[in-house]
Amino acid sequence: MSAAARDEGFMREALAQARLALAAGEVPVGAVVVHGDRVIARGHNGPVGSHDPTAHAEIRALRQAAQVLGNYRLDGCELFVTLEPCAMCSGAMMHARLARVVYAAADPKTGAAGSVVDLFAQPQLNHQTQVQPGVLAQESAAVLSDFFRSRRQEARVNARPLRDDAVRTPEERFRDLPDYPWEPHYVHDLPSLAGLRMHYLDEGPREAPLTWLCLHGNPAWSYLYRRMIPIFLAAGGRVVAPDLIGFGKSDKPKKDGAHTFEWHRQVLLEFVERLELRNTVLVMQDWGGLLGLTLPMEDPQRYRGLLAMNTALGTGDVPLSLGFVAWRDMCRKKPDFDVPRLFERGNPHLRPEECAAYGAPFPDAGHRAALRAFPLMVPDKPEAPGAAISRQARDFLSRQWKGRSLMFVGAQDPVLGVPVMEALRQQIRGCPEPIVLPHAGHFVQEQGEEIARTAVGYFRP
Repeated sequence: MSAAARDEGFMREALAQARLALAAGEVPVGAVVVHGDRVIARGHNGPVGSHDPTAHAEIRALRQAAQVLGNYRLDGCELFVTLEPCAMCSGAMMHARLARVVYAAADPKTGAAGSVVDLFAQPQLNHQTQVQPGVLAQESAAVLSDFFRSRRQEARVNARPLRDDAVRTPEERFRDLPDYPWEPHYVHDLPSLAGLRMHYLDEGPREAPLTWLCLHGNPAWSYLYRRMIPIFLAAGGRVVAPDLIGFGKSDKPKKDGAHTFEWHRQVLLEFVERLELRNTVLVMQDWGGLLGLTLPMEDPQRYRGLLAMNTALGTGDVPLSLGFVAWRDMCRKKPDFDVPRLFERGNPHLRPEECAAYGAPFPDAGHRAALRAFPLMVPDKPEAPGAAISRQARDFLSRQWKGRSLMFVGAQDPVLGVPVMEALRQQIRGCPEPIVLPHAGHFVQEQGEEIARTAVGYFRP
């Protein structure tokens, strides 16, 4: 093995330590101490978690190495670290009598191996340590850049003031969610929001031939589309997935009465206009359809297609399904129902951490106003709020809709299952028979890979 390959191999060990620091929320720096050709100690940054200003990766690795060798002098040892050491760590390395220090990325702010000062180049010192910079520098710099970019984004997010009549789910509840790697985006200056902050995902090229606007229902949020988003993106599409106010990472009004059909619809209309969405396929389920199906008539040129899953129009002149009435009654009697348990019952294939992710936005009753309000907002009589606009949408979709339509229905859904979707199909001009997924329930997106692949081919320009 060449000397360069050897150095890279040990630096990758240090990078693995840096990623441990990243997972713990620390600045991602890692270090290993090598004796001969064997790693004898490892360390990663931990000042924040340990409340210890000396808990740098290098210091932790040096302490461990000294214990292994039974000597504070580490003669003949080398230290590999992913970031140029600071003055504290450089001093410790020289006291330890290290033979060699190898670092990856330079640190122009606090680096003490040549960037700001070079403590290793002082001829007055009685021990000289060889320094080798730049080994896997780009990989280490990328890990650091991603960390600080994320921190800046989080700082911008948290800088937005929260209205007194709303709450905001702590960001740490959304860390390390399975299969949800996308950057958050926020909008707060839509007129209808009046300063509330609304979260959305926005992935893929802005000039994509198709934009998939994914609208969730209650009590879900944009996490619901994690299985479909990668397939839409792989086909070259743009994906926009907002969290309705009261759900997901969006702000949550404290009062149930803050939520109305008309208000949520207006927020979506302004949101679509703000993002200048074109060539849009509306991807809808549950309340995503109750609201989303009323959007195209306002600006038909924006919309290319409808992808509807287990949803309906709330026209108020048709009796609500018995399944929905039972769901509404349950929500009245048990307003603090267990959200993860709800998803587990209907989707037994989900991992526990996936079910838990659905409950992340709702840590307590104060964050659940939307969950209590939405079941009661479904129009159940002709004069109910939202019913008139839904009847207008029904007339538009049955007579004037010119786009394509596609339906999937989870046959195990007792609320908005096959009969409800068949009734909706008859209200949409040119809509083919629903594709029935026999083992899927209400949250049909949990079998969304098949749906997304079919939709990509069906709506392909």
